[in-house]
Amino acid sequence: MMKIDRIEIGEVAIPLRTPFKTALRTVDAVNDILIRIVTNDGTSGYGEAPPTAVITGETKASIREAIMQYIAPSIIGMEISDLDSIMRRLHASIVKNTSAKAAVDMAVYDLYAKALGQPLYKVLGGAKRKIETDLTISANPVDEMVRDSLQAVQDGFSILKVKVGKGGIKDVESLLAIRKAVGPDILIRVDANQGWSPKEAVRIIRWLEDKDMQAELVEQPVNAHDLAGLKFVTQQVQTPILADESVFSVKDALHIIQTQSADLINIKLMKTGGIHEALKICAVAETYGVDCMIGCMLESKISVSAAAHLAAAKNIITMVDLDGPSLCRMDIYEGGPLFSGSKIKMGDANGIGINAFPKAHFKKLGVVK
Repeated sequence: MMKIDRIEIGEVAIPLRTPFKTALRTVDAVNDILIRIVTNDGTSGYGEAPPTAVITGETKASIREAIMQYIAPSIIGMEISDLDSIMRRLHASIVKNTSAKAAVDMAVYDLYAKALGQPLYKVLGGAKRKIETDLTISANPVDEMVRDSLQAVQDGFSILKVKVGKGGIKDVESLLAIRKAVGPDILIRVDANQGWSPKEAVRIIRWLEDKDMQAELVEQPVNAHDLAGLKFVTQQVQTPILADESVFSVKDALHIIQTQSADLINIKLMKTGGIHEALKICAVAETYGVDCMIGCMLESKISVSAAAHLAAAKNIITMVDLDGPSLCRMDIYEGGPLFSGSKIKMGDANGIGINAFPKAHFKKLGVVK
């Protein structure tokens, strides 16, 4: 039987092509925690967690300690085939710490699919071989955002996710300038990252509607905890509202769907604690007929590949925001889905498809046996 023998943990640093700017933060590089779970027969499963303190409350230090002191010791020696028992122990080992849990969760799923001799997306029930992602346009001065948008279209992206929320009514100027520059055929998703008040959000979105901006959706217009404000915005505008930071758990998703506080749900493995809980949100969304987006934080290819497998597996995930590898200056990994511009092509390799740690960019931090 394939049993968990040890969990190795380290960190990786990958510079971004350009600084990533939202209403919440500015980041110049991916600085993530990586893990490798090695089984008694030498098989490896890979996972990743980004420190996103402004959203999940986690830092590199907290992710490392959560894994080494709590999560890893709780599952060492367990059989990979006993997936449900592993997940129960993993999620009971420590509260919150969702990114730390996600890194271990995806590595376990990687091993589980490898044990079955199948790509992960097939194990999860999927048959989509290709998916299409948007590309993030960071919050910058208007001329820079227009330039970046035109470059993205030139690079083959037909869906743009535009970061706003820092400029109030000036956000309208940026969005209208981008729409004029790229033309009517490019889909534009607006992401305020909690940057507006409810009344401000309604005013801005209505203005965009009056100007025939034709935004596909507006993501998380208000503070994550202001569910009343989120519902107010949803009820007052015609543009679909996507809940992101407001949804970490199945309970969150169910509440927002049942109260009609948003029209759409954004699933991110770093918020749900991994694939196991994300699958439950998909099931709830399927029950109520609510479309989902699969998104990512500032992540590199390991965790984004895991999310891509979930997207390829579930038809309820109709929107893809997995541009993390496209934002990185280099691809340092072997294997995994093929990220080519806006297209993500799933491979035939077992598991997630990642073959090895990037030795030249990886710093080992510890091992739990």
